[in-house]
Amino acid sequence: MTDGQSPGPSIQDRYFADLMCFGCGPANERGLQLKSYPADEGTMATFTPWPEHDNGLGYLNGGIICTVLDCHSATPMLLEAERLGIVSTDLLLPFVTAGLDVRYLRPTPLEGPSELRARVLSVTDAEMTVEAELINDGKTRASAVAVWRRWRPRPPA
Repeated sequence: MTDGQSPGPSIQDRYFADLMCFGCGPANERGLQLKSYPADEGTMATFTPWPEHDNGLGYLNGGIICTVLDCHSATPMLLEAERLGIVSTDLLLPFVTAGLDVRYLRPTPLEGPSELRARVLSVTDAEMTVEAELINDGKTRASAVAVWRRWRPRPPA
């Protein structure tokens, strides 16, 4: 969403409309329904928490933060995998989360939307590293570095 035009379908809707993932699966009616879009550098999304996401102290729960950072970090990985020609319709995700290092920098308010940003830091044939952040009221509230490893399913024995 860089030029003010309609963003079209989200990356999640485009790549895996039938996915049941709690964080980003379009097919999970009870999930968070995260919708990410290409941006000038990487991807962006808006996430508005529900009252049920309260950590007990009036702020966004850390597990929900981790979930949206993980799910959103997949989106620049998918765009990069497509650019490299390693996305196929028979393989849902060409890479899977191998690690996620989350840093909680300051409490995230429950009121109003937060912005998610993510970008690819490094790429090899075997893995990608992605940086993601959650921003609320102009301040980075949490950041993460996600390692995505190439997934090649083994044929049935």
